[in-house]
Order: sequence, then C-alpha cells, then structure tokens
Amino acid sequence: MKKQVLAAKKLYCERDDRLLFQNLDLAFHEGEVVQIRGPNGCGKTTLLRKLSGLADVVMGALDWQEPFGETDWLDPSKYLYLGHKPGITGSATALENLVFHHSLKGLEAPTDDALFSALKQVGLAGFEHVFAHSLSAGQQRRVALARLYLMGHQMPIWILDEPFTALDVKGVAQLEAHIEAHANNGGLVVLTTHHPLNIPSARMVDIEAFV
Repeated sequence: MKKQVLAAKKLYCERDDRLLFQNLDLAFHEGEVVQIRGPNGCGKTTLLRKLSGLADVVMGALDWQEPFGETDWLDPSKYLYLGHKPGITGSATALENLVFHHSLKGLEAPTDDALFSALKQVGLAGFEHVFAHSLSAGQQRRVALARLYLMGHQMPIWILDEPFTALDVKGVAQLEAHIEAHANNGGLVVLTTHHPLNIPSARMVDIEAFV
C-alpha cells in the first residue's frame, strides 16, 4: 500500500462572499498524479496555494506526514511549486533565472553541466544567455519548467498550477512523460490543467463536488 503523504480535512474557502468549496476531504499518496479539475474561478489555484502553505487554512486542517512536513506545515525542501505565471525575471537570462530559483531552496550549488542540461531538456539549448523578456511565452514557461529537471528529483512533491500553458504539442508530451516518471519513482504530483491529461494513472478530483 502506498504511503500517505497528506490528508486535507474539511477545508473551506470563500472569496468575495462567494463559496468556493467546503468540507473538502482528500488524501494524497506517494506515487500519485492528482489532477484538480473545475471551471475557472472555482478555487483550484487557491487550493494548491493552501496545500503548499502560500495561503492560510482558515477553516479545516492539513495533515502533512513526516518527513514531508508536520500538520499544516510543508517542508520547503520537499516540494516545488510552479504557479500559473512562469515567475521569472525579464531582466535576467534564462540561466540566471534558473540559478536564482535553485538558490531559494538552499541546495548545494548545481554544476554548470546540470544547469545547461536542464535547459537543454526543455528545449532551451542556445538560449541560456538570452534575457527572459526576449523569449516567447512558451520559452518563458520552459525556463520555469527547467526547475523540474534541475532539482525535481530532490523534491518528492510537485505542486503545479497550469504547467502546460503556452507549450506546444511536443512540450506537452515531454512534460507529461516527466510527471509520470516522477510519480513512478514514488513522487507526488498535484496539478491543475485545462489540457486533456494523457497520464492513464492520474486521479481526477472535481473540486465542484465540494460546493
């Protein structure tokens, strides 16, 4: 039986006096890909931010299991969060952006080979020293996704908000394969996407079921 990583219990959320979800009970386990589904504005991003500790849990509770965290605290060294926006600095190069985000995790400095390899795997070979503001939307998204290739193997939990945004067909297929491989290696991936997910083992959770 797969080890439980997190239990979300009776989570409640409202915005502008509008109920998004309530009595939300979910369990997450190692080796899973979990897609949070629902229409725009239903609270998918809010839920991901609560799971990752970027938004407060006002009502309900999170129970992270060791070594991933404790109760509602998720150990920053155990997860990667990629938001809906790429979260990169336009005045920095692709390489500089990747180095900066790596440094936020407090990990041992990566080698140049590791950095260039991560950018190559997302199709940015030759763009390492290009300022991010000169890159296309799809390329900017790839700069963000390079984190999954550089340090994803050190982070058992991936929380991804619309990770396929602005990617072409080849990029989508590559990322799906990478997500599936991470889960097959015992990782947990929780994501949102309006893209039809081509990962047969993925578990779908409809957030509207908790309204």
